[in-house]
Amino acid sequence: MPKKLIKKFLPKPEVLREHKYLRVFGDLLNNPNLWALTRRSAPGAFAIGLFVAWVPMPFQMVLAAALAIAFNVNLPVSVALVWITNPVTMPPMFYLAYLAGAKILHHPPEQFAFELSWKWIEESFSTIAPPFFLGCFVFGVISAVVGYVVVRSAWQYSIYMQWQKRRNK
Repeated sequence: MPKKLIKKFLPKPEVLREHKYLRVFGDLLNNPNLWALTRRSAPGAFAIGLFVAWVPMPFQMVLAAALAIAFNVNLPVSVALVWITNPVTMPPMFYLAYLAGAKILHHPPEQFAFELSWKWIEESFSTIAPPFFLGCFVFGVISAVVGYVVVRSAWQYSIYMQWQKRRNK
């Protein structure tokens, strides 16, 4: 059943409530719906987490938590899924987003050497940023829709199989 599988990997509510960056939400974190894992909250949480994973910004967990609170979906799932982008996966994911954005905008991809400096960011922002942000947005939307549909379908299939077991008894 998807619920048991998902719960196995989720962080505990107490841990998230005490997280230094999530404490800004204060009493909003006491809403029990944010911690419930239901057939309605899980697909939405997957959609939010997968979308935010493609947002190129620091503190993605805070954005995922804010959206989970706004849409009243499972907060731990939303926050946990942003870790799809981590220091190992981020470079290939974001480079793929840049290439996709360049293709959509019909711009030839530029050859560049990444440099961790403010000067490099200022100089390359006007040429690299539009295709990069567009690619991130497109992949974010696609990931969110696919995640929502897959989790909702898996949940419905699980319920259907439970009904079949009951009927066959």
